[in-house]
Amino acid sequence: MNVIFVAVVAFLAVAVGYLLSQVRARSVEVDSPQPEVRLDTEGLVTAVKEAVDAQVSKAAQSALKANNELAGQLIDERSRTLEEQTKNLLQPVTEQMDQLKTSVGDLKSSYEKNKGSFEALNENLMHQITELNTRTGALAGALKSPSARGAWGENQLRNIIDLSGMASFCDFSEQSSVSSDDGVLRPDLTVRLPNGAFLVVDSKVPLSAYLRMQELDDSVAREAELKSHVKAVQDHVKALADKRYWALFDDAPDFVVMFVPGESFLADALRAEPGLVDEAMRQRVVIASPMSLMALLLTIARGWQTTQLAENAKKVEEHGRELHHRVGTTLAAMAKTGRGLESATKAYNEMVGSVESRVLPTLRRFSELGVSGDELPEVRPVEASARSMTANELEASSNIDDQGISEAN
Repeated sequence: MNVIFVAVVAFLAVAVGYLLSQVRARSVEVDSPQPEVRLDTEGLVTAVKEAVDAQVSKAAQSALKANNELAGQLIDERSRTLEEQTKNLLQPVTEQMDQLKTSVGDLKSSYEKNKGSFEALNENLMHQITELNTRTGALAGALKSPSARGAWGENQLRNIIDLSGMASFCDFSEQSSVSSDDGVLRPDLTVRLPNGAFLVVDSKVPLSAYLRMQELDDSVAREAELKSHVKAVQDHVKALADKRYWALFDDAPDFVVMFVPGESFLADALRAEPGLVDEAMRQRVVIASPMSLMALLLTIARGWQTTQLAENAKKVEEHGRELHHRVGTTLAAMAKTGRGLESATKAYNEMVGSVESRVLPTLRRFSELGVSGDELPEVRPVEASARSMTANELEASSNIDDQGISEAN
């Protein structure tokens, strides 16, 4: 559009120039001596100027209008393009927002649907926790009784024996009695070792001071009760050492095992008195927690497995020898039967030969004389023979059996 405007202006400029040149030419002609011819140049210039201004203004207005229309079209196209691009850019975001809205709605619906189940589960869990606290309190109260603690310790000992597999690989007896200078002693458990010796295990549950310590919040009072717990363990160690169980069983190890049925019972005592285990060992008492006792019993069970494997191997050897002897006897009888079959076959063939050479010719004469018209059946010798036994072991066995039969006869 700017190019058109410039062209129009240039055209008008050329036209103005052309008119001015014509005016000058006319002026020259007027200046030449011609009679009474006069030209109004000023009016003509004014008219041309007004015409040029009008044309320029009209062209400028047309160019401005066309330019405005073109600018409007460009702005509309750019706006539509920008709107389309913005829409394309925002489309994934819009879709994700819609998906998020759907997911939130589903979660809300699921929450509203499962809200009752969650509340019921929470109520059930709280009920179970309350019941567990009640039973824990009842158990703690029951463990305050010495007899209940003893029964609980023996039950724990029996569970460890079952878990370690000692019931299958060794002999054990509970509450076995043994006589001593102090009277009849009855350890909680005696485990028979593979060499025939016995390992004595006695369960001790020093819990009075320990339970009191668990009920306290004051650190000073807890430390005092913990020291009382350590003192109770030491008293049990001394009492068990004084019984000298290792001297009452033949080939028993020179120590006795004191079983403490709780890992924390022993751990807290060792935390307060690290030298407790060394002190007990000097008195020939081994303090064992559930895990250490299980390791000891598993080791003994492994020893029993090895012993049983050795015993079974010896029994297999004995049975193998016996089976070998019996199979040899059977094969010797088979060889003897074969020899008997061979002798019988030989005797049968000799009898067939005798019948064919001596009896049948005479019988054929009876047929020729008309005494008997029936044809005599053909008797053939046995050509197959029994397979002989060629093994040296069988020949030796057969000779031994033949000698035994001869001696018996």
